[in-house]
Amino acid sequence: MEFTLTLTRQQDYQFNVQFDLAGVPDLQLDEPAPLGAGAGPNASRLLAAAVANCLSASLLFCLGKFKQDPQGLTAHVTGKMVRNEKGRLRVGGIAVDIRLEQTVERLAHCAGQFEEFCVVTDSVRNGIPVSVRVLDAAGQLIHQSES
Repeated sequence: MEFTLTLTRQQDYQFNVQFDLAGVPDLQLDEPAPLGAGAGPNASRLLAAAVANCLSASLLFCLGKFKQDPQGLTAHVTGKMVRNEKGRLRVGGIAVDIRLEQTVERLAHCAGQFEEFCVVTDSVRNGIPVSVRVLDAAGQLIHQSES
């Protein structure tokens, strides 16, 4: 299984991304100032969004297997930028907090395994530390992991 996206330079550091999915709108990428104009997210932000989205979808999938619907779910993701030994800027870590709107049964069960099924997060963890927390509707910590 594979997928293909097309990135086309618009101007300066702005790129248009076309997805290989019918009906999915294009996405504009850009670097923040002073390099770019900040007209869209940059690659580091997309990476963090991809990790948070994959984790959220994986948790929802697990809960759905048990006919559980937390109604709303919010994921906050923070990327940490660091310099490597050569002084090059790198994504040094990603921290994701997932909070459910409603408490559901089987949350503890799903929280213990949903990360294993997240394609993006497990791939990224080979090079970037990722920490994850899941909080229930009352804000109680249900799950925490770090790599």
